[in-house]
Amino acid sequence: MAKSKEERFFSDALKNGRVQPKLRMVLNGSAKVNTYRSERCASIAVADPGLLRYQPLRDPGNIATQKNRGKKEDVSEKPHGILATLFIRLIDAGMSVPYQVQPYCISRNRDIIVAEVPLDLIPTLAEEINIAEISMGDNIIFNPPFNLNVVKDSSRDAKLKTRRNFPELSDQHQFGKGVMVGIIDVQGFDFSHQDFLDKDGHSRFSAIWDQGGITRQPPEDFGYGAEILKSHMDRALAAAPKMGMKATELEPQSQMARSSHATHVASIAAGKYGVASQTTLVGVSISLASEDLDRRRNFFDSTRLAHAIDYVLARAQSANEGAGMPVVINISLGTNGHAHDGTSAICRWIDSNFTRSGRCVCVAAGNAGQDSPSKPGDLGFLGGRIHTSGVLPAAGLTRHIEWIVAGGGLADLSENELEIWYSMQDKFAISIRAPESHEWIGPVNPGQFIENKQLDNGTFISIYNERYAPANGENYISCFLSPPLTELGTGGVTAGIWTVRLHALEVRNGSYHGWIERDDPRRYGRLGVKEGWAFPSFFSRNSNIDDSSVTSLGCGRTVLTVGSLDEFRECVHYTSSQGPSRDGRQKPEILAPGVDIMAANGFDLQEHQWVEMTGSSMASPYVAGVAALMLAVQPGLTSAQIAGIMRRTATPLPGSDYNWKNDAGFGIIDPGACIREAANMNIREDISHI
Repeated sequence: MAKSKEERFFSDALKNGRVQPKLRMVLNGSAKVNTYRSERCASIAVADPGLLRYQPLRDPGNIATQKNRGKKEDVSEKPHGILATLFIRLIDAGMSVPYQVQPYCISRNRDIIVAEVPLDLIPTLAEEINIAEISMGDNIIFNPPFNLNVVKDSSRDAKLKTRRNFPELSDQHQFGKGVMVGIIDVQGFDFSHQDFLDKDGHSRFSAIWDQGGITRQPPEDFGYGAEILKSHMDRALAAAPKMGMKATELEPQSQMARSSHATHVASIAAGKYGVASQTTLVGVSISLASEDLDRRRNFFDSTRLAHAIDYVLARAQSANEGAGMPVVINISLGTNGHAHDGTSAICRWIDSNFTRSGRCVCVAAGNAGQDSPSKPGDLGFLGGRIHTSGVLPAAGLTRHIEWIVAGGGLADLSENELEIWYSMQDKFAISIRAPESHEWIGPVNPGQFIENKQLDNGTFISIYNERYAPANGENYISCFLSPPLTELGTGGVTAGIWTVRLHALEVRNGSYHGWIERDDPRRYGRLGVKEGWAFPSFFSRNSNIDDSSVTSLGCGRTVLTVGSLDEFRECVHYTSSQGPSRDGRQKPEILAPGVDIMAANGFDLQEHQWVEMTGSSMASPYVAGVAALMLAVQPGLTSAQIAGIMRRTATPLPGSDYNWKNDAGFGIIDPGACIREAANMNIREDISHI
């Protein structure tokens, strides 16, 4: 049967399967289309200033008129002037960086390279025999906390005392003295807050890397951002009272959001009133640019997370006059792409760094656990409903998945992405039907694709049915719904239920899992009678499956994944994401307090020093603080040993048992038991006399 012009086999440069489908879709776009795409896509940026003449989509002057809405965009033009930040995996860790990649290489970890590469060079790289895989960085998910509540000073002291609600032990752990805590987060670090000052009024931060900053030189090993050192902060702290200014105004960061997420998280883990109050602090602020032109010029994806990890580890290695220091890193951010089995590039990057002793990494499980309104008018479930799964038991059968794009007065200007992963033993085809349409697009069989096909409703659709993914050998299908990315068509992706049909062609296993990759919600402005938003799509209640919603970053093998405990109700908070990983591993491992947690209120008025927040973002730094106390008494612990001790000593929820649960892990962390168990590891009983 002849294939349509939209459905064809891969070009010679890309048919070897080394290039990720999302990257192939981007390569198919013109420079103009990708300039607009760069407002939303964290891993592409505009290198040619001339392309910035295309105005942001939120500009009301760019709204399409009815007569030109739906005009086809020419996507044949090559994508000059656009850079992509990539993970490039070599076929062997011992190989040198290919000469074509060398000018663009930023960093390397064994067989994985992070590089910033012009889009038009990528087809050439795809033919390099020593390259196994080329993929874009994943979008970083920042889930704003729930129930943000500035606290009056009258209730402060009692609340802060609950931050150390574990029994006081001996001075052996010294509240983490001699251990470094690295916080990788967003919205900036308020180093001038009283929670981060020592008794002499000096900063306990040894450094802050502001990845979007321009006020200081970048770190030596990286060519971007601003490195603010302790000496800079201390000078600003000393000068601020004399100048009648805040120290953070004298030593500014690119992000200084009121009630900053990064400040709150650092306060929980290692503030003066935090869990590990004597540790050395290092902060890395990932640049989530807020302005459209900044978003076009900058990267803010998981490759930046890889650099942040390398930076903190390097600081720990050179600390203590070169003798080094144990280190715990907390990441209360997430990614949702890839297979949720720990094989993504960023997971492998992390895992390769945390097998050594004296290191631990904690990651928030995510806030995608809510699947229905908790009260009338509650739309929190839109942050959930990201996972679906099922079984096709025999060839010839089909299954439907309902994928919803928001409407109701909203125009969704984001690119919506769905990934479906299934066993290499099977062969599935896929078809998609648009809302209120009777026509099926497809079926798309294994090894086939449809790329940037514009439908009558104006939405562009791309479908890639891939076999044997290089990272894990599994099969997967990538589906993209894109708005018309030009100033002549900004009506957004067609709202309603997009029906995905899976066709079983050959079945030996039959199971599948699907996840929706998403950005954080972001308003663009009025589009005629609608509000323009980058808004997350979600599964219908019929298709959503509550389990396996843990962020893919939390599926790493050396990562300690933390769920959110509601202490007052003695249960898992309803927003906390659930496990297991797609390959059946027990994620999350542990619960920690994550509801109405009081900590430092960054960049706010003097009388508003403390704020309560809720989410797994607050639970993870609590566990990171406990891990730091464990390393203070036993510096040689590995991340796996720390996780093992926490699992062994965890307290089950009321009415539960010691078995792992997909939402609660092994139960509630017991900090005192963790520290005692760690301290006793170096005690060995000699029974040779028996």
